[in-house]
Amino acid sequence: MSPNILRIAVPTPLARTFDYLAPSDAAALVPGLRVSVDFAGRRLTGVIDALASDSACPPEALKPVLAVLDDTPLLPPALLELARWAARYYQHPLGEVYAAMLPGALRHGRAAQDCITPGWRISAAGAQALAGGQLRASRQLTLLQTLAQAAGALDRATLRALHADYSAPLNALLKRGWVEEVAAAGPLRAVQAGPETNAEQQAAIDAVAAADGFGAFLLDGVTGSGKTEVYLRLIEATLARGRQALVLVPEIGLTPQLLARFRVRLSGRIAVLHSRLAAGERADDWLAAAEGRAEVVIGTRSAVFAPLARPGLIVVDEEHDASYKQQEGWRYSARDLAVVRARLERVPVLLGSATPSLETLANAQRGRYGWLKLTRRATGARAPQMELIDLRRQLLDEGLSRPLLQRVRTHLDAGGQVMLFLNRRGFAPALFCHACGWLAECPHCAARLTVHQRRRQLICHHCGHTQRLPHACPQCGAEELLGLGHGTERLEQALVRHFPDVGIARIDRDSTQRKGSLERLLDAVQCGDKRLLLGTQMLAKGHHFPAVTLVGIVDADQGLHSVDFRAAERLAQLVVQVAGRAGRAERPGSVVIQTHHPEHPLFATLLHADYARLAEALLAERRAAQLPPFAHQALLRAEDADAEAAQALLDQAAALADALAADGAVQCLGPVPAPMERRGGRWRMQLLFEAAQRSALHTLLERLLPEFTALPAARRVRWSLDVDPLDLY
Repeated sequence: MSPNILRIAVPTPLARTFDYLAPSDAAALVPGLRVSVDFAGRRLTGVIDALASDSACPPEALKPVLAVLDDTPLLPPALLELARWAARYYQHPLGEVYAAMLPGALRHGRAAQDCITPGWRISAAGAQALAGGQLRASRQLTLLQTLAQAAGALDRATLRALHADYSAPLNALLKRGWVEEVAAAGPLRAVQAGPETNAEQQAAIDAVAAADGFGAFLLDGVTGSGKTEVYLRLIEATLARGRQALVLVPEIGLTPQLLARFRVRLSGRIAVLHSRLAAGERADDWLAAAEGRAEVVIGTRSAVFAPLARPGLIVVDEEHDASYKQQEGWRYSARDLAVVRARLERVPVLLGSATPSLETLANAQRGRYGWLKLTRRATGARAPQMELIDLRRQLLDEGLSRPLLQRVRTHLDAGGQVMLFLNRRGFAPALFCHACGWLAECPHCAARLTVHQRRRQLICHHCGHTQRLPHACPQCGAEELLGLGHGTERLEQALVRHFPDVGIARIDRDSTQRKGSLERLLDAVQCGDKRLLLGTQMLAKGHHFPAVTLVGIVDADQGLHSVDFRAAERLAQLVVQVAGRAGRAERPGSVVIQTHHPEHPLFATLLHADYARLAEALLAERRAAQLPPFAHQALLRAEDADAEAAQALLDQAAALADALAADGAVQCLGPVPAPMERRGGRWRMQLLFEAAQRSALHTLLERLLPEFTALPAARRVRWSLDVDPLDLY
């Protein structure tokens, strides 16, 4: 009997597929196609997960699909399998997993063809006309010659850059049939050869290139060791074999610089995928990857789902970065899914970092990943000298000590660039009334409001609540309002006062909100217009500023006394990554760290040894305490406007878990209030599951979730499950 039932994964919180009747031409249907369906009176876009010849539902209860939206599957078999694996591992509804894999325009049912940016190429008739000298109009001739020289079709942006007045001659050529419209392939550009690789780089390249099918590798290289060059050589080899490469970066801020380097070296189309792109742009590049028109895909977290027609290599840059973990909705790790995807696609995956996560280091130590090391800077530059400034003996000017200001002046006078790092945006992290002690607090969160002086606003960095900056205290009426602490805005004002003749670039989320603003700031730094850089962690991740000779960490104490067991690892990674921006070219680099705790063991280890030794010590601590990566965790969160409702739901979950895990293989800890107990007007509770064996944890979750979701309270209280949580916030 031919299959006439479609198992559709619909984007709803229900963890199952739904049966629908196939249209009469069901033989042409395959898993991975999008369909439009009527679901409880709503028109939704689902994905065919499977075909069947019968259903548990009576025939009269089955609805037909409203429309089949694709001629060919947008999601290939490997991505379908990845979605099913991820839905099981993260205990998340399959329909929502499929939806997360699609760019927004396609997720909401838009036709794929409508998302493709048109391009133009010379036709066979046009090539004959050009060879026969049939053209007399100079503008048409010039444009046709450009198209003849292109490796593929050129889009509007490329034609506009090459010929400002291309529109009229293009239309004339189209009418004569000498040019044809197709999907754009990308810009026309020359390719430059890369630098010679050193022995360590070449050994890493050879090891990955020798992988026959799947292989996972850690590229453990000090800052400035040339990890990007290793990526490029492997991508070049992948493209030479007619395959495609996927490169993940943790933040949008890393994309422009990496993209610029790739475009110099690679001639094919490079697709870019990140959240700040317009919906049409993102869908266009996503489809270019799916159809094989883009040879390389560079993107942030969700780019791990970009379909590749001819997969050949996956690279995860800065693999340690917490940005790879989705913190809302479906809480997946893009780094971990990249490894699973590489196994399903049977291609190598390379995880690169100067400060590998303890999870990845443990996998390398156990032999699960190949461990490739780059121990010296590729240019021959020396590692920067590190110095601690004890703030307990210093008078501070807006957080800046006199020794740090003196060193900034010295390096600027010597012609270098200086980078100052402060991981706190805004003007001040709190507003305080000197008369009565009032503090500006978020009405929806257990958090203070941050002062944003330029906008004249108080903003909550947790829920986004915004209110006008008051002129007087709302409690006592006094006008003695003070900003407590320092943010990047306030530091920028102090630097303008100290260095009025020096161009200053502040790079944080506030200064880079507008499209193209980050690229303009980075260009100004690279060309030397801005010699003093100031920013948050956006500056710490992989940027290459060869003229920077001094890096100053304004406040290194954030994270020293956190209750989070990962705090020491994150602080060490941050210090090493920020320090690695200094002295990457011929000039030697220096790093100055301001702290109230210079005697802290973390600083002593980083100052006199390296990240590897500190990581070994942290791994030993985790092993002794039976914490990840030597244990496995899942966090069940509940939040509600009524604190007792959230507590009651997790009490029921704990009782269910205790009954299901009576053998003691899984510990159930809590429920307890979250470290930030109130956020966005909701009280937050959490319940932690922990097990020595991953299989025991997942067995419990698979048994617990069906019973838990059936609870009446689970339909009223907002809850989420986070498998392998990075933040217990």
